[in-house]
Amino acid sequence: MSARRALKAVLVDLNGTLHVEDSAVPGAQEALKRQVTDSLGWVQLRSAPVTIRFVTNTTKECKRDLLERLRKLGFDIAENEIFTSLTAARNLLEQKKVRPLLLVDDKALPDFTGIATDDPNAVVVGLAPEHFHYEMMNRAFRLILEGAPLIAIHKARYFKKKGGLALGPGPFVSGLEYATDTTATVVGKPEKTFFLEALRGTGCTPEEAVMIGDDCRDDVGGAQNAGMCGILVRTGKYRPADEDKINPAPYLTCESFPEAVEHILKHLL
Repeated sequence: MSARRALKAVLVDLNGTLHVEDSAVPGAQEALKRQVTDSLGWVQLRSAPVTIRFVTNTTKECKRDLLERLRKLGFDIAENEIFTSLTAARNLLEQKKVRPLLLVDDKALPDFTGIATDDPNAVVVGLAPEHFHYEMMNRAFRLILEGAPLIAIHKARYFKKKGGLALGPGPFVSGLEYATDTTATVVGKPEKTFFLEALRGTGCTPEEAVMIGDDCRDDVGGAQNAGMCGILVRTGKYRPADEDKINPAPYLTCESFPEAVEHILKHLL
């Protein structure tokens, strides 16, 4: 960080980094208010001179339900600190003024309230296992062939569930791309625009931010391509040797979120 500007923002992934479904990563709640001693006395992440944003590709639930889940797990997080790929997708739909066929989980629909979906002329794909069947995928296929834009909320290959890894929306988006000979517009991580939107209103440049996440490509690689530092944690979907999958390699790899926070407080502020 010596050649970078002083750290002003910390972006934190949620599922796999702070929690896995309804179980918190051990020590993650306390790490948000982790204290270390230095020459200035006690320092807390919450009281340190940094803006915290929680950034997630989750499409399984709306922001309201996500916030409720996090609070039940004991996380002290405000709604305005969360930036989701659903928010980014809605923003794009409003800009394009299109009517989407929404292939998203029913629990995510509240984040699209007010968006017209009658006679769809666009296709939006999130994580929607109930909709990933032949009839619905074929409907999306035909719309795209007729000229409807394909919008991927994200293209994650897989994600972490309590029972193990599970397919993300990426394989289904890629199938539609292949069948229609088109390319999806991706709005979530690892897209540069996602990280820049997450920083909007913070007064920070990418060079003044660090991202903590369990996905080497989407969290760390995406953030570093946007000009940030990336810290990879060995929780959630992390697999051995993930560090070798991106170039440049992660700025740092830690065992978990608490260790990443400790490093930030001791070395980056």
